[in-house]
This record gives sequence, C-alpha cells and structure tokens, in this order.
Amino acid sequence: MRIIFMGTPEFAVPALRALHEAGHEVVCAYTQPPRPAGRGKKLMPSPVQVEAERLGVPVRSPVSLRGAEAQAEFAALGADVAVVAAYGLILPQPVLDAPKHGCLNIHASLLPRWRGAAPIHRAVMAGDAETGVTIMQMEAGLDTGPMLHKIAVPVERKTTGELFVELGAVGAAAMVEVLADLAAFPPEPQDDAAAIYAPKIDKAEAKIDWSQDAEAIERLVRGLAPFPGAWFELGEERVKLLLAEVVEGAGNPGTVLDDDFTIACGSGAIRPLKLQRAGKPVLERAEFLRGRAVAAGTVLG
Repeated sequence: MRIIFMGTPEFAVPALRALHEAGHEVVCAYTQPPRPAGRGKKLMPSPVQVEAERLGVPVRSPVSLRGAEAQAEFAALGADVAVVAAYGLILPQPVLDAPKHGCLNIHASLLPRWRGAAPIHRAVMAGDAETGVTIMQMEAGLDTGPMLHKIAVPVERKTTGELFVELGAVGAAAMVEVLADLAAFPPEPQDDAAAIYAPKIDKAEAKIDWSQDAEAIERLVRGLAPFPGAWFELGEERVKLLLAEVVEGAGNPGTVLDDDFTIACGSGAIRPLKLQRAGKPVLERAEFLRGRAVAAGTVLG
C-alpha cells in the first residue's frame, strides 16, 4: 500500500519500521517539529523523524494541518491509507478523508476504555489487569472511531515505560496484520456508554500523597515511571520514586519506619526500589541510602 505515516515519539517508531519492512511504500512521515532538549536546549528531531531519515522516507513537520495549503499537500500524496501513532496534532476532516481508506490509528488501550492522551499511565494507575492496543478508524471525535482489531496485554507489575515499549511492538504488528487484509477486519462501533477518558497527566498528580493506601501509591509510582516520575520531599530536596514494593508496616503516613527506608502509608507501607535525586542517576535503594542516609522517624513531604 501507499502509506502516509504520522507519529512522533518512540512508541510510534516500531510501526514505521514494520510498515517499511513489510514492503509498503511509505511516501511521507509526518511528525512534530524538532524541540529543544537537554541542558543546551539544542533542537532535537523526534524519534520518528530520526527513523524516517534512516529509512530514506521524506519528512514533513507542519505546526498545523488546518490550513488549506497543508491539506492540499497532504492530499497530493495520493495515499491509500494514513497510519497514525501518537502524532500529537488534531487531524481535520479534509485530512481524515484524503487517503483512499482513511486514517487508521494505533491506540494504546482497549477502547472504549481510556480514550485520550495518557491511556497507558491511566491503566497502570487504575490497577487494570490488562491493557492493549486497538487499531481504529479515525473520525472527528477523540478516539471515538470504529475498531478494526484489538490485542490485550497483561499489565502485571510493569511500569508505564515498559508497557510503552511492549505496546509499541504489539501495535506495529497489529497494524501490519490489518493492512495485509483490510477486508478481514470489519469495523466495529465503540460502545460510547462504556467510554472512560485518560486525560493528560497533571503535574500535581505526580506528588505522592502518603495518606493513600500502599497499593495505590505503588501503582502511582509504576504508572508515572519513568515519566514524569512520582516524587516526594526529603527535607528540602525533591526525590523521584521510580519503583517500589508494598510491604507490611504501619505508622503515621509519610513516616520512615526503619533504616531500610520502609515508609508508612494511609494503609500499609511501601519500600522504595529505585530512586533519583534531582540531576542525579537512578539508584537502587541500597545505593541511594549509602549516599543519603534516611533515619527511622523521618517524615517525608
């Protein structure tokens, strides 16, 4: 097929690569413009741009697709289908209608659960037993289009970062499977009554509330790892908690119960496994404590 690919983060890269390897003609990759990153704030191309250039696929990075000129350029590519994976721009109706078979999206949830910007984070934080990937036909609504294919993946004790990698690969394989025989995947309408939305993670959500029960805090930690990272205050220092385990223990919420850094929660306790001080590398608990002892009785913010 003649394909326009639209995506930006690392999550989308496996799909671009898989479509190319499957023999499809990827005529153009649309991605977000380079953004400043790192200490020098140097402009960095998106992961999709880097991969597209490696594959020899032309790249476009419009700041919007609402203008008539941008829409005409898109339509002029004469695509059979557009494949979209975490692109980051709203697609207006003329863009949705331009390819012969429309625009197909790789969405990282089992729709209609977790429509929206942060489906993987929300599934982990909510304690869902499984998440997955849905291949859907895009329409004007936010992740409301009919579904062509769904693949479930167990959440277990995985972090959001681990699921991003796993679901990126699953989504890539699922899209290749669908495009190999579109007629074998008739569209199925979503049940709007069962829809749950996954809003973007707010910065305020990342601060750990020690009055919550230990299981909820452990899910928050996994759900926000590695980005943006759940955090707490140790004295005047902000520390990210990137992995933790639920353990036995009781005390005033936020109080360190022993020299092994067991922390009392509203119900139960957790013990950090991986932590990160500002501007420092991620450390295992034992390494962290060697550099920054935390005495029993310390109260965390």
